Amino acid sequence: MSAMEVSLDVGESLAHTPSTLRGALARFARAPTALILFALFSATTAYRLSLGPLRLYELLIPLGILAFWPFQEWLIHVFVLHFRPRKWGRFTVDLPVAKKHRYHHLHPWEIDQGFMPLHAIFLSMPLLYGLWFGIAPTKEIAATGTAVWVLFSLHYEWVHFIVHTRYRPKLAVYERMWRNHRLHHCKNEKFWMGVSTQLGDRVLGTSPDPKTTETSKTCRTLGITEA
Repeated sequence: MSAMEVSLDVGESLAHTPSTLRGALARFARAPTALILFALFSATTAYRLSLGPLRLYELLIPLGILAFWPFQEWLIHVFVLHFRPRKWGRFTVDLPVAKKHRYHHLHPWEIDQGFMPLHAIFLSMPLLYGLWFGIAPTKEIAATGTAVWVLFSLHYEWVHFIVHTRYRPKLAVYERMWRNHRLHHCKNEKFWMGVSTQLGDRVLGTSPDPKTTETSKTCRTLGITEA
């Protein structure tokens, strides 16, 4: 490890996690979230193919999603996952997904806790399909759009999963994702908000030089003491 990476607190309790690509794939394939997303992608792709051959203009759909994805990933991480509980009179407003994410920061090497919560899948996927099939001008476009979106979601889950294992990717692009997300967990939780892409961080100014970035004391707690 380089001097920078020594501070990433990777040796705490990772012995139970996979250390090889094969082991990581086997563990990931058993995760309920991964299974649901893969099943949705397979079913939606099969449905799209049943409608006829792909049209050339449909190639624009993944390009559009690719351009949008870094920013929606950044926005969700900043404003939803890092949502801070708010008091309204006698009541405290908190998001279940944010509370689960705080647990994930507190226990980053519990790999089964790092997946999208099932309740979020069950809420977001019907909304996703409803929006595409309700707004898209044709069923073909709607099916292509949802299939690509679900595939991007599955890729996000895979990248996030391997970051929290002993396996370190060999491909440079994945190694950068691995390093940046570990910096988010162990260097400073206010930066490196992207998981499966760093474009949002670069454009929105949350990808600083780690060597000149202060090490936060609240990476684990996010500055929130749970009741």
